[in-house]
Amino acid sequence: MPVLAALDSDHDKVSDEDEIKVYYTDPNNPDTDGDGFDDYTEIKSGYSPRVAGKKFDEVDYDNDGLNDRLERLLGTDLGKADTDGDGFNDGQEVYSGYDPTNPDPGARYPAKRIQIGIKEQRLRISFGTVILEEYPVSTGTLKYPTPLGAFKVDNKAGRAWSARWGLWMPWWMSLRHGNFGIHELPEWPGGFKEGVNHLGQRVSHGCIRLGVGPAKLVYDWADLGTPVQIQQSLYEVKVSSN
Repeated sequence: MPVLAALDSDHDKVSDEDEIKVYYTDPNNPDTDGDGFDDYTEIKSGYSPRVAGKKFDEVDYDNDGLNDRLERLLGTDLGKADTDGDGFNDGQEVYSGYDPTNPDPGARYPAKRIQIGIKEQRLRISFGTVILEEYPVSTGTLKYPTPLGAFKVDNKAGRAWSARWGLWMPWWMSLRHGNFGIHELPEWPGGFKEGVNHLGQRVSHGCIRLGVGPAKLVYDWADLGTPVQIQQSLYEVKVSSN
């Protein structure tokens, strides 16, 4: 028997089913946002077919805290804030480490990892091959370099005290059993935040500093045991030896 082609009422190469259930576009209008580009061309090029001139990562159609690019990669519903219907929106679940497509309250995402590139001064959090976010950091100076290699989060504290340097390290994630770690911009006893204008530069004594906001987000997202790969560049090609 012949296979029936999917219905495409507006002939824009996006099936009516996908227009209605996936992209929330108009199945009877090939150019939903009226910007002169058909829906298919925009989707293929990474642009939102609903909001003119905006890429998927600039649009959060359902206001759930996940942009549409991430929704597509993670398999969540672009038009439904709580894909699995468990009472928590998708963004809350993802940034707390839970699976937004599984209503089981204990279902967590596998294959979390943190990557840090010294050259780029960036920290990246990922689920497998899906890059969730990337943030500017400050790593160690040439005198006090941040160690390279494979580590894991082996302890966490909302507010850790550095006796050596006499300051607080909010949202502390220990690497190598406290030898160094990831934390928010350090805070002196008087409340002064150090390094606000230095993110993206090598200024620390070996730790990885994150800005206010991203530090807590990464802290909440990372479980104990989360792998942390620190390398010269985020774009290094790792070759495994047998």
